[in-house]
Amino acid sequence: MNSSQEPTLSANVAGLMDNASLQREKSSLDAMPVYVKELIAGGFAGALSKTSVAPLERVKILWQTRTPGYHSHGVYQSLNRIVKNEGFLGLYKGNGASVIRIVPYAALHFMTYDRYKCWILDNCPMLGSGPVVDLLAGSAAGGTSVLFTYPLDLARTKLAYQVADTRGSIENGLKLVHSRPAQNGIKGVLTSVYKEGGVRGLYRGVGPTLTGILPYAGLKFYMYEKLKMHVPEEHRKSILMRLSCGALAGLFGQTVTYPLDVVKRQMQVGSLQNSVHGEVRYKNAFDGLRTIAANQGWRQLFAGVSINYIRIVPSAAISFTTYDMMKAWLGISPQHKKSQSSSAT
Repeated sequence: MNSSQEPTLSANVAGLMDNASLQREKSSLDAMPVYVKELIAGGFAGALSKTSVAPLERVKILWQTRTPGYHSHGVYQSLNRIVKNEGFLGLYKGNGASVIRIVPYAALHFMTYDRYKCWILDNCPMLGSGPVVDLLAGSAAGGTSVLFTYPLDLARTKLAYQVADTRGSIENGLKLVHSRPAQNGIKGVLTSVYKEGGVRGLYRGVGPTLTGILPYAGLKFYMYEKLKMHVPEEHRKSILMRLSCGALAGLFGQTVTYPLDVVKRQMQVGSLQNSVHGEVRYKNAFDGLRTIAANQGWRQLFAGVSINYIRIVPSAAISFTTYDMMKAWLGISPQHKKSQSSSAT
């Protein structure tokens, strides 16, 4: 063999090795169950979208829980105050708990949505295959994911709230009174809550969460699929289209259910509220809505809604778009999913 043939031979061997590697990777993906692929896609989408808006989520929680020094400020002032008092990383306090929660939450949310949708399509043909199915499947998926991951959401809220309210400081001439020291990490919060209230304590605020998530999750998926139906076929795979539809779907769902989110946050941090506000004890979601409107004013039911609009646009857009793209990369097709569901039933 002469030297001029050696580069060509080396290139061919390298090409064959690359192709073999790609085929092995593709084969391992094909062998993976569809629901596992959906869990991976949903978890990745959730983590990416949540981290991208973590600073805004922190400010929203501080507003919703009427934390002194924050609830009367604007977005920029609040972000500035956090950085000044706690440093840049303060913007991401509680985000660890948020990501740990959102990965299983989003994974279950998207996976069970696809599973419920397939089941409805296979067993309830009278409903057709339009967005109504997405509404029902999305609502059921939202409830399922909340029940499995709620204690982590409780821990995330307590961490975000406590960190901002644990410094002995003076605001407007009044020394803040702190009911307890801040817990260190998710385990510390969950252990403390469990010792105080048992399993019931870990699910404080789950009532308004479920009341809000059922319509929110359903409307979000309904609007996303409905909007995509009005997009020309040739543009449906466009990233910009998916981002736009996801953002609009999130905005619509949040507007309808936002007051319930405020009730949930106040119930979650009830025992941490300082003496200025007293402990928050609501019998249920509707009692919370009525009490907040009567004692704090109806505007408090929408405390933080402006920042939530700013937050939900990138969050929902990134979440839906990433999930769709991950499904395409993992090779999940609607036909494949439907046939899997049929065989399982």
